[in-house]
Amino acid sequence: MDDLKLDIQTAFMKAGANGLPLMFILTDGQIIDDRFLMYINDILSTGYVPELFASDELEAINGKVRSEAKSNGFIDTPEDLMRFFLQKVQKNLHMNLCFSPVGDKFRIRSRMFPGLIGSTTIDYFHPWPRDALIGVANKFLGDIDLPSVELRQTLAEHMAFVHQCIQEYNQKFLAMERRNNYTTPTSFLEFIKFYQQLLGDKRGKIIDSMDRLKIGLQTMDEVSNVVADLQVELDETMKIVADEIEATGKIIAVVDEQSADAAKEQAIAQIQEDETNILADAAKAKMAACDVELASALPLIRKAEAAVDCLNKDAINELKSFN
Repeated sequence: MDDLKLDIQTAFMKAGANGLPLMFILTDGQIIDDRFLMYINDILSTGYVPELFASDELEAINGKVRSEAKSNGFIDTPEDLMRFFLQKVQKNLHMNLCFSPVGDKFRIRSRMFPGLIGSTTIDYFHPWPRDALIGVANKFLGDIDLPSVELRQTLAEHMAFVHQCIQEYNQKFLAMERRNNYTTPTSFLEFIKFYQQLLGDKRGKIIDSMDRLKIGLQTMDEVSNVVADLQVELDETMKIVADEIEATGKIIAVVDEQSADAAKEQAIAQIQEDETNILADAAKAKMAACDVELASALPLIRKAEAAVDCLNKDAINELKSFN
């Protein structure tokens, strides 16, 4: 409210004190509080907002317009000077209110602030013709990078076609449901803005997909090169493996032949082992018999040893002398 009041003060000073023609434009989108319309209603109804200026500011205004007011036949009193100031304001300051009929706000505000209707001249802006729609669409589509001028023209014509189709169906909707559905030039501009945003999003996604695909293709190329190198190494390794298999086959053949010979020698050795075992068993039997005979002969040997213990060298020599 304070900002709006300051803007109105500035406009009054430029229009009344300086004599500059001004157009004060206010859209319904700028009205964030319905109290804004209290000031606007007062300006439209009476040409002034109560307590708009402080007393010291009023004195400064009177000082600025005093000489001009006297030259126009006004008496040098605060009331007459202020009346001259407001006349200049009413002459130079014009209010332009841009309201949309969509919704209930316009109807409610018109009842609450009658100056909006009673003290204004209402200009109804009818739907844009097809050529205007195409021209506006071309203007905004000019900021988009499109492949050709023909495509831009086709898009503009299609946007105009869609917008006009909605207007036709608004009439059918009103006839069927007894309710208004408004399609304003703002709707058309929002439609173009939405198309620009959607096109940008889609292009961004496509570019991201292209980048990912490009990276994927590069990765596949790198993998293909690695696989090709590995294939070469594999081929060389398979050749070495084939040579090793051939050499191993030869070794296995030799081993099989030697194994067969070893099996034959093993069989012969087994026969010899069996024969040896038989001989060993016989030797053990003889040895056992000899041990028995030795055991019986040992006492006789000991007796014989005892019998010859009395012999000496002289006796032997004497024995040798016998015939």
